[in-house]
Amino acid sequence: MASQDWFDKDFYAVLGVKKDVSAAELKKTYRKLARQFHPDSNAGDAKAEARFKEISEAYSVLSDPEQRGEYDQVRAMGGGARFTAGGAGQAGGFEDVFGGLFNGGGRARYSAGGFDDLLGGMFGGRNGSFGSASGGFQGYGGPTRGSDATANTTLDFLTAIRGETVGLQMQNGRETKVKIPAGVADGQKIRLKGKGAPSPDGGEPGDLVLTVAVRKHPIFERDGLNLRVDVPVTFAEATLGATIEVPTLDGPPVKLRVAPGTPSGRVLRVKGRGVATGKGTGDLLAEVVVAVPRHLTPAAKEALEAFTAAMPDENPRDDLLSRSGR
Repeated sequence: MASQDWFDKDFYAVLGVKKDVSAAELKKTYRKLARQFHPDSNAGDAKAEARFKEISEAYSVLSDPEQRGEYDQVRAMGGGARFTAGGAGQAGGFEDVFGGLFNGGGRARYSAGGFDDLLGGMFGGRNGSFGSASGGFQGYGGPTRGSDATANTTLDFLTAIRGETVGLQMQNGRETKVKIPAGVADGQKIRLKGKGAPSPDGGEPGDLVLTVAVRKHPIFERDGLNLRVDVPVTFAEATLGATIEVPTLDGPPVKLRVAPGTPSGRVLRVKGRGVATGKGTGDLLAEVVVAVPRHLTPAAKEALEAFTAAMPDENPRDDLLSRSGR
């Protein structure tokens, strides 16, 4: 659904890409800019926050093939257009707009009905004709649907996982309440039916396309529907085995068994303690990190040296060196 301000906004310039940019290059550029201007990386910087919103709005339109096509048509019509009154049965004020678009630059005249399919699809009318006596859009099949709107919001990690109703301040100054579904991810777009601009003639309102940014958590990281957490263990626990406590995102800690001889990097899985959505529930992935003591007492150092002397004479890097061809 075309937005009324597309005539004035150059989304390609906002992202710094060419009009024929590929979907892959567009995504790569957006991710780079989003990381640069993300609110988490620019706390208290109003300009960076505004830039992040511009980038998100531009990408939300250009990343959708259907919206991108409509946007390109709107921009093509918007350049240098003059809207003037036309005679009976003529397009009149659309000569400059559509003459170049459909007739190679000539000043052709068209009946209003000739634009029904094009403008009905672009501006929300159902079998609509363009150019009512009041100067607005008037549909043969009923009132005009309101335009879609875009907005951005930043959520705490836990709020995004749980889902919550939040208040949004819209561009027109009004505040609206929206329900954020559980498990929403960073950068995800949510289409909220009926939360967009109202219809100019009593039809149904447009939708709101909301782009969500999620703040980082101090210890947890999201991996699809799974949650990851690094869990330090001592050398003795990793070597001899132990039962340890691991924190969960939204509940009491769970106890996990570390098997004897567990190396750094081994992942212990806790089923069903990840992100829960309508599509399923992920797991908690606890990655073992063997903690190396920074300071040793004389007694501890002596004990470690005795341990080293008692171990078989082997080099743990022998296999690495042999596979390297040396």
